[in-house]
Amino acid sequence: MKKTLDQKLHSRKLKKPGILYIILGYLWKLLFYKKYNINVTYKTDIKKVKGPIILLSNHASRLDYMFTALPLLPKKFNFVAGYNEFFRSHLAGIFKIMNVIPKKNFTADIYTIKEVSRIIKKKGNIILYPEGMSSISGANQPVAVGTGKFIKHFKLPVYYSLIKGGYLTSPKYDLNERLGRVEVEYDILLTPEEIEKLSATEIEDLINKTLYHDDYAWNKEQKNEYKVGNFVAHNLHHLLYWCPRCNKEFTMKGEFNKIYCTSCNNGATITNTYEMIPFDDTCIIPSTQTEWFNKERALAKEEIKDPNFKLTEKVKLGVLPLYKNLKNQATSEIVGEGLITLNHDGLTYIGTYNNEVVEMHIGIKELPTYGMCTDLTRFYTFYKGKFIEFYPEGETVEKWFLTTESLHRLHNGKWRDFN
Repeated sequence: MKKTLDQKLHSRKLKKPGILYIILGYLWKLLFYKKYNINVTYKTDIKKVKGPIILLSNHASRLDYMFTALPLLPKKFNFVAGYNEFFRSHLAGIFKIMNVIPKKNFTADIYTIKEVSRIIKKKGNIILYPEGMSSISGANQPVAVGTGKFIKHFKLPVYYSLIKGGYLTSPKYDLNERLGRVEVEYDILLTPEEIEKLSATEIEDLINKTLYHDDYAWNKEQKNEYKVGNFVAHNLHHLLYWCPRCNKEFTMKGEFNKIYCTSCNNGATITNTYEMIPFDDTCIIPSTQTEWFNKERALAKEEIKDPNFKLTEKVKLGVLPLYKNLKNQATSEIVGEGLITLNHDGLTYIGTYNNEVVEMHIGIKELPTYGMCTDLTRFYTFYKGKFIEFYPEGETVEKWFLTTESLHRLHNGKWRDFN
């Protein structure tokens, strides 16, 4: 019987990267190091550290594999990456060559632990982005549940890289790159002796504190200029959907170099340093995009306190292919459509799946957040271990994130906030 892509993926026995890692690494360094203006500070010279080690990094953007690994050549690492990315044709081949380890984000994945163990036993090094997904807002999310236990299980020296400017170079709300300046700092985070003394929760707290970075606040002081062209605000309303003046939702519009409310005309012009300049004195604009985003989170926390809270949206349903990789940058195959509903019980999809009517329900304690493959037009989770992706009819993805995360925490879910 022909093996599915999933079966092929999980039957692989991974090993340390070979000479192709070095060849491709130096080629990418030649092509991209100057392009992205990568500037490095080594508080600890990790290149001289003998393995095996674990390297953690904040997950600023889609380009972080270059920002974290290229400065450390010729040192080689096995990356941990989202399971679903292995089904995309432009990534599947290179992931196989580089022996990248798949991980089903925001859910337990025994295969990942087994393959990380295999690499470590071979004296290999691991790069892990413990947030589980690149930044949506320009600042960090807390590390995923289980990160502290992961570190305590392996008892290896843990180092870190802190990326600054990565999100401003490649923001989540828009797929266009904006070249400017990226800074990467390396240092040691935990010795095996320190890991032994700390609890899993204390380790997660330390990682959150060490890796936290807000690109917008950072550049408000640094004033680095980015080549934003005339699209700096393109699709920014997917992230900043609430108007701070009239308090309406989904009336914001980001296009060219402006974000504005289509209801009350509140708005700002955005410069090539990402500063937001209000149209006039009557406009109410937060000091940074992150501050604006955090106000939306605060509103979501209040809204979900209503015991009758409910969010409903028409969606298309996507799943991963069985036998052939996705092409043309696709992230799933559309197999149905229906309604998703979020309330205090969790998330429910009722609709079609390959022409059959189905109902899927995930309890709120099992749903800390979602994954996001590309930009803020879709989101995914796992249902009974299977990848499912939702394509909402409206531009509402970020509200689904904020309300789901708030409900999870309200009901004592394991994924804690920073505070």
